Amino acid sequence: MNLLQRRLFLEHAKTFFLSMAVLLLFILMGRALQLRDMLLGLELSIWDTLRLFGYLSPFFLLIICPIACMLAVFLTFLRMSTDRELVALKAGGVSLYQMLPAPLVFSVLCALFGFWISVYWQAWGMGHFRSEVLDIASSSARVVVQPGVFNKDVPNMVMFARKVDPVSGTMAGVMVEDRRAADTTMTILAPDGSLDADYENGELIFLLKNGRSYTEKDNSLSIMGFQEYAVRLSFDSLFQGVDMGPVKPKEYTWQRLYDTQNERELQKTDPRMARKIVVERHKRHVFPIACVVLCIFVIPIATSFQGLKQQTGVLMALLLFLMYYSLLMLGISLGESGDLDPAIGLWVPNAVFLLLGIYGIRLAAQERMPRITEYWDSRRSRKKKKEDKA
Repeated sequence: MNLLQRRLFLEHAKTFFLSMAVLLLFILMGRALQLRDMLLGLELSIWDTLRLFGYLSPFFLLIICPIACMLAVFLTFLRMSTDRELVALKAGGVSLYQMLPAPLVFSVLCALFGFWISVYWQAWGMGHFRSEVLDIASSSARVVVQPGVFNKDVPNMVMFARKVDPVSGTMAGVMVEDRRAADTTMTILAPDGSLDADYENGELIFLLKNGRSYTEKDNSLSIMGFQEYAVRLSFDSLFQGVDMGPVKPKEYTWQRLYDTQNERELQKTDPRMARKIVVERHKRHVFPIACVVLCIFVIPIATSFQGLKQQTGVLMALLLFLMYYSLLMLGISLGESGDLDPAIGLWVPNAVFLLLGIYGIRLAAQERMPRITEYWDSRRSRKKKKEDKA
């Protein structure tokens, strides 16, 4: 039995790491296509691009971990079923229940790996991705704002600085003409200014000091002096595709997700954001637990397919995960909209698949699980007999 458990565990591990690598590669390739405007707009080097995708990897690994665990267990038992190894083991007195320790221990380890990513690495990766992009964009913006040149890259805005330090972002002799508001022209003059990034809101800030603003509206002119005046711009206005926006719940650290005081304030000012935070808290638990749930769910299904090719098995496992993921996404959408309690919407798919898996293992252990491939073969043989008679 110890030899059997070791062999099962080793085969699970090999398939798991291979699945993780392949799925992560495909997801990052798809993400690269989505971010192509940003990558081209910032003119990133290969090293910068690889570093950014490295920061994104923990977020994707948390999603990939359940499906990789499911594939590992499903394909292992499918191969054993196809090669009649399960039949041989059962003939030797080994029941399905005696084969469960290895996949269950393996799925628990995958769940712990998922929790490790959820608690520490997701927020670390997303935070570094944001700060890296904004640092690069802020440095590029300092190059865009050239000294002694009227910059018109931002729609309805003209920027001018007599001197610009591209390293520190400080400016001297600054003039900004802002026509973004309808029927209003604001001209801002300041002897000093600086260019910086707001990481929390994902914006570029022109901080002007000790100047005056001239606002023209409805044929009237108003003048206002100021010590500090901030002109906020989205990075997308300067670099196509670099629209980070405010920090999202998926970028929150574990401590920030459980900041009850901030949550109570958001429930008054921004209820939808408060709901998203609650949903994100549940997601950080649901995905790791899904490793164990999907492992239990696919074991009886894998034993019911005999003679099925590995390629077909992979497609079958992906379809099963798509069913689970669709239910989960429905629960997330309903939870964020407030139509359903997130605790129900996100945990019901796990509960349903877990109960189905336990029931299926019971049937498979009692040899009552239907052999789906035998059903197909019998239908094919009956159809052939009818054709021969005709």
